[in-house]
Amino acid sequence: MRGVNDHADGQDPVLRDEDVVDALPEDLDLSEFVGPYTFPNNNRRRIPAAIYLVLGLGCLAWWAAAGDSSPLVNTGTLWAGVGLVAFGAYGMVAGWTLRIDETEALVTASGTVGFAVGHASAQQVWHGVLSRPTWRILCYSAENPPAQRGIVLVDGVGGGVLEYFVEDNPEDWSDLDGSLTA
Repeated sequence: MRGVNDHADGQDPVLRDEDVVDALPEDLDLSEFVGPYTFPNNNRRRIPAAIYLVLGLGCLAWWAAAGDSSPLVNTGTLWAGVGLVAFGAYGMVAGWTLRIDETEALVTASGTVGFAVGHASAQQVWHGVLSRPTWRILCYSAENPPAQRGIVLVDGVGGGVLEYFVEDNPEDWSDLDGSLTA
């Protein structure tokens, strides 16, 4: 019985340099790079909100036109219309246009924390009952290891700082000697 790499003549194949191919994984292949990631705008919420409004108004009109005599329309149609209109109106109000991108939010956070920023990350979240888009920026000072860290909430509509907190870095990185390899 022959193995997968065995040949009929009993000799192992000779590997040539051109037979060995080294390739990057697809997610690291820069030739497929299409540009920086663009964060989707929050105002896309208005599309389903408009659909809810149209459906809700349709339910209300159907209920008003049919009255009590129709076996197809009852009080549930009225309440469905009211609920859809209310939810659609909320979606229209909560569909803020995101005017500040993550780069502008990082610049604002860098000026707020009071230290030179090294590593930082940005996350888009929503703030308050009306779901105002907000950037949550976590940043570390530029020293190695970082001596300070801070978190800044930047309003995604107006660009102002909503809240921030800065502290000495409580993490102990003394065993890392400046590298992340073990």
